[in-house]
Amino acid sequence: MRNVLCILLAGGVGQRLYPLTRDRCKPAVPFGGIYRIIDITLSNCVNSGLRRVYILAQYKQQSLSRHINQGWHMMQRDLDEFIEIAAAQQRNGNDWYRGTADAVYQNLYTFDQEGFDDALIVSGDHIYKMNYAEMLQYHRAKDADVTVAVIEVPKQVAAGSFGVLEVDEEGKVLGFEEKPAEPKPLPQDPNSALASMGIYIFKREVLYRALSEDAAETNSKHDFGRDILPSLIGDHQVHSFNFRDVNKGTAKYWRDIGTLDAYYEANMDLVSVIPVFSLYDRDWPLRTNALQLPPAKFVTSGDGQRMGMAVDSIVAPGCIISGGHARRSVLSYGVRMHSYSEVEDSIIFPNVTIGKHACIRGAIIDSGVEIPDGTVIGYDIGLDREHYTVTEGGRVVVPSGTLFTSSGVKPIPVVAETRTNV
Repeated sequence: MRNVLCILLAGGVGQRLYPLTRDRCKPAVPFGGIYRIIDITLSNCVNSGLRRVYILAQYKQQSLSRHINQGWHMMQRDLDEFIEIAAAQQRNGNDWYRGTADAVYQNLYTFDQEGFDDALIVSGDHIYKMNYAEMLQYHRAKDADVTVAVIEVPKQVAAGSFGVLEVDEEGKVLGFEEKPAEPKPLPQDPNSALASMGIYIFKREVLYRALSEDAAETNSKHDFGRDILPSLIGDHQVHSFNFRDVNKGTAKYWRDIGTLDAYYEANMDLVSVIPVFSLYDRDWPLRTNALQLPPAKFVTSGDGQRMGMAVDSIVAPGCIISGGHARRSVLSYGVRMHSYSEVEDSIIFPNVTIGKHACIRGAIIDSGVEIPDGTVIGYDIGLDREHYTVTEGGRVVVPSGTLFTSSGVKPIPVVAETRTNV
């Protein structure tokens, strides 16, 4: 793995996760109580033996930079180990990153300073557990120019959402379509398709040549799925690698959490008695910036209703459940629930305060929001739409900075963003 350079794409605007991405990039969005989304991919890297990782960031990267500097500084640069953010520099012109491929192309000068044979390219906004060393072994055994990690998904799920591959019996890629309306089914299963996971291994020289040629194409979207992979199929050895899950679940687990509903469901996957995605596997630990906080505390008992408790929930350090009830919810660090408050099927971000008799159901409450006494969220979706963001699945999102006054709810003003996705 020392001859592999990992390039982690973390610069997308994340419009479909708005308003959670109003003040932060998508990989920096909290997840699972104590983590950020990017921690899952970085943990895969470290657990796989990767010790050289560049993170390509562009959009609202301050919270991400702080998190990486504080929580992922265990590498030794003098031993050629690092996890570093390579900020957008406009090195090749006046443009910000124009796509995933262009993001890598604009940083080739930085990568040239590192000796490597193969480049592993991953995204910082997926939830899964994978040993990249197994994929690398397969890539080299096939003497592949490019290897693409793939997973079988239902055709209706792949339609319009994922890149779909066509492969032969040896795993060689014969065709690729980016988000087709009618995905080509698997020969052995007409109801399933082979979806790209957005994980690639390139031989160094193949990557450099493909990116340089793509940069000169004026009609290109400069995207790995739309442009780079189709241009290599046929003339190069492009192979697929079937996803091998190390999550130890009953089924393979991989989630693209690019939408609010997908993000919500991925968090809810954590709270069941036997979680679909486990945070508790000591053989595959998930790392993060471990804050110095006291244990969670459950206080006040007496009349049965005024009893601090949490059922089928994740409760992070620093939380105080003071006479409130939490059910099937994720409570991030520093949350304070006051007497008779109710939280159900919800995700509560760090340092949220929930007042007395407040009732919250099926919601995502962003960091630092103070919910006044008696507030009701998630019980009348029509009314909620007047004040908050409501997803297609009926989940209510209360953004950070929301002010509750005697005259109503006042969301914080928003300045439109115009930067390009990565």
